[in-house]
Amino acid sequence: MKRRQFIPPFLVGLLSSWLLSACTGLPLAATGEPLTEPTAPITLTVSAAASLQDALEAIAPQFSEAYPNIAVDYNFASSGSLQQQIEQGAPADIFFSAGTQQMDTLEEKALIASESRQDVITNRLVLISPITDQQEIANLAQLKTASISRFAVGEFRSVPAGRYAQQVFEQLGLLALLEDKFVFGNNVRNVLAAVESGNAELGMVYATDAALSEQVKVLVTVPESTHSPIVYPAAVLNNTANAKAAQTWIDFLTTESAQSTFEAFSFGRV
Repeated sequence: MKRRQFIPPFLVGLLSSWLLSACTGLPLAATGEPLTEPTAPITLTVSAAASLQDALEAIAPQFSEAYPNIAVDYNFASSGSLQQQIEQGAPADIFFSAGTQQMDTLEEKALIASESRQDVITNRLVLISPITDQQEIANLAQLKTASISRFAVGEFRSVPAGRYAQQVFEQLGLLALLEDKFVFGNNVRNVLAAVESGNAELGMVYATDAALSEQVKVLVTVPESTHSPIVYPAAVLNNTANAKAAQTWIDFLTTESAQSTFEAFSFGRV
């Protein structure tokens, strides 16, 4: 009598997913499910945080190769500005925020599809100065006695990087000492530009922004215990006419190729 051999169920599922991906040529989402592509050409509008611009532009060719029928137009700005645009009815299919607060607000107003929301990447805050500056600051406590006149930060109410910075200053008892020195930017890239140009002696930006510039240096990586977790959520908007394609784009961000690209730009995995 011949002995029957059984393949464990989880291996069957894994093999099936691999074969399906290999046969279709489509990448797999984090769930292991193949992403699907519409048959008719579609153009998605993605409202994304300014700090995501370089990474998303690098990911764009990967997505286009996998899904040639889905084109993507980007609208980059501060997450707070994008939130307001969406609330006022600006056309968009996807919101990709640099903070959870803006996404929470849109979810409370039933403007995003809650089931589509997912955290995609993480980030860190850093203290920077112009590359030629002689500031010797090794920890944030030294800001209490630092001789500076201009400190660039994002606007506290509309720019997530600014909100996180505000939390840091409050946590460390620095807000009152520094508030008359703040130079506010309406997005994190403006904050970076202020330090690059020398219009500010110090600035607080994301590690990803500092990594892109050869004109600034990182003095301190801000302890994560001093602010809320920096998480970037993405979600499909409820008023989109292309919900399936929009979900495909978000799912693509969780694939290994996209996550590796995010890491190359100094973002972290969730």
